[in-house]
Amino acid sequence: MASKALVPKNQNDTGLRRQAWDESPLMALQQQMNRLFDGFFKTWSGLGTSEAFSEGLSRYTPRIDVTETDKTLEVSAEMPGMSDKDVEVTLSSNGNVLQLRGEKKVEREHKERGYYHSERSFGSFQRQISLPCAVEQDKVQATFKDGILHITLPKQASQRQGAKRITVKTA
Repeated sequence: MASKALVPKNQNDTGLRRQAWDESPLMALQQQMNRLFDGFFKTWSGLGTSEAFSEGLSRYTPRIDVTETDKTLEVSAEMPGMSDKDVEVTLSSNGNVLQLRGEKKVEREHKERGYYHSERSFGSFQRQISLPCAVEQDKVQATFKDGILHITLPKQASQRQGAKRITVKTA
């Protein structure tokens, strides 16, 4: 194939032949990628506005870490700017789903000579964590310090024993 055939060229407007540009699957992919990036940057371009700020806040979801030890499950959730009064922690009746709920409120007030600016926004969140094993519900503890919620969930005794070795017999 000659290299000239790969280069898009403008034809006269007779409509007899479309440009190679429009027929190329690579160019179609390029156009889709351009649309994807255009949409992404439109979303993030207005972050300085109060509308974008409150919209982002309403979709707030705390980041969590779940770790497992021999005796417990440990859950840590980052909740900067919140207090223990803003958070509700519940454990399902069968003890296999931990639920975090809360509301984050932000209020900003700025006074200077000649002007006054105030913003208020809020957003709620709900996060459910499926636990990998049964826990002792009456011994669960939660503490909140410096914007970090830490939950300790002791495993049930039957869950702590770990793997049991089974002897294989010959038949």
